[in-house]
Amino acid sequence: MANPTVYIETTVVGHLAMRLQRDPIVAGRQLATREWWKEAADRFRLFVSDLVIEECEAGDPVASAERLELIQGIETLRPTDPARRLAAKLVAEFAIPASEPRDAFHVAIAAVNGIEYLATWNFKHIANVATRDSIEQTCRNFGCEPPKICTPDELMGA
Repeated sequence: MANPTVYIETTVVGHLAMRLQRDPIVAGRQLATREWWKEAADRFRLFVSDLVIEECEAGDPVASAERLELIQGIETLRPTDPARRLAAKLVAEFAIPASEPRDAFHVAIAAVNGIEYLATWNFKHIANVATRDSIEQTCRNFGCEPPKICTPDELMGA
């Protein structure tokens, strides 16, 4: 049996790479992400996208290099027209705010590629109880099964 597939959204990479934060909630997420990461490649087939790479490249050059090193060797999903159309639909149908087209693209690229899980710490626009149903319904209406949106700590039990 093949390992389940996971699209790693940029916030997961950020939590892996950043220095341990003082905020106990953020620090807890960082530690959970690091625990999951230790076994992730053995338990899951991992994917990122060109967008994740682009976002990891942004900012401080030292931090950028650390983020890019973490995802080096992970399979990369390329942008496709169906992913672009689904991302536009997610925004048009208010599943994801128009101000966040990149978040829509993360969901869309995972969905059109049949990825089972989308790992994220983005509670504002992706892993959000108020948007999750809309995201899932929009993907299904488009003809794609949506990825299960979850956090790395939720995947530890998967």
